[in-house]
Amino acid sequence: MALRAAAPLRLGLPQGVGTIIVTVFAMALTDAIIKLSSSGMTLWQIWVLRSVIVVPILLVATRGRVFPPGTAWIAARSAALVVQYLCLYAVLPLIDMALAGAAFYTAPFFIVGLSALVLGQRITPAHWLATAIGFAGLLAIVRPFAAGFTPLILMPIAAALFYAIAAVMTRARCAETPALILALWLNILCLIFGLAIGAVRGVVAAPDWAGFIFGPWHSMAGSDWALIGALCVLIIGIAIGLARAYQSPRPEVIATFDYCYMIFVVFWGYVFFSEVPDLWTWAGMALIAAGGLLVLTIREDGGRAP
Repeated sequence: MALRAAAPLRLGLPQGVGTIIVTVFAMALTDAIIKLSSSGMTLWQIWVLRSVIVVPILLVATRGRVFPPGTAWIAARSAALVVQYLCLYAVLPLIDMALAGAAFYTAPFFIVGLSALVLGQRITPAHWLATAIGFAGLLAIVRPFAAGFTPLILMPIAAALFYAIAAVMTRARCAETPALILALWLNILCLIFGLAIGAVRGVVAAPDWAGFIFGPWHSMAGSDWALIGALCVLIIGIAIGLARAYQSPRPEVIATFDYCYMIFVVFWGYVFFSEVPDLWTWAGMALIAAGGLLVLTIREDGGRAP
């Protein structure tokens, strides 16, 4: 008798919002651990070690169902997420977490636009206003015309675009795919990219700032293995959480609550690296929160919720 994966349990909008908030909390923690690990390990080393542990676990959880219908779309979504990670993590050791996180969270702005173009979602003026308020908050944090601005900030913005592509692809082409299978494919692609980077790192001339991506394999201490273990647990939760959240209705609303990542990344930046936000950063986070609260009041038909 052939095994059939259970149909994904659909989340309503409130559950989808709760799921994305918990997921971005874990994402911010993961990014902090990755930055913390950057002095002792390289990214491709982390991906290979983590995936070697996680992939077998997910293969058991999915009963070995590796090639479901729509596998090409699942692989494309996973590749977009991997490129997103490459763009973000390449510069994360070089800039403050708050700055990288703010630049990365131009993603909801891209998601709202792609939802309208690709999914045909009705994006109301109120949605655009909410997104614009959040985006203004990001500009207050990044301050692109300030003296301390660095072109490296363009890398997290590129990451944001690929994250948005993956999010919309999840809703458009992977809505019926169980979240465990999406998690499996993400980790398979991380393993493939990790091995590929390890194979070409001595051949490709990488810029100095990309040393975390193309650096050599480092010897492992006990603390490094503990970090790998934590990353294994987090990536499973994040991969499932992202899939479930963006399989729920109205990804443009889910995208607005993606902004909560900014609050969490500032928190973890302070906990791990003693990075204290300045007044502009606090003002930007207030605008981000205001955008999120506004979108909560918008009904799907464009009216205001009671």
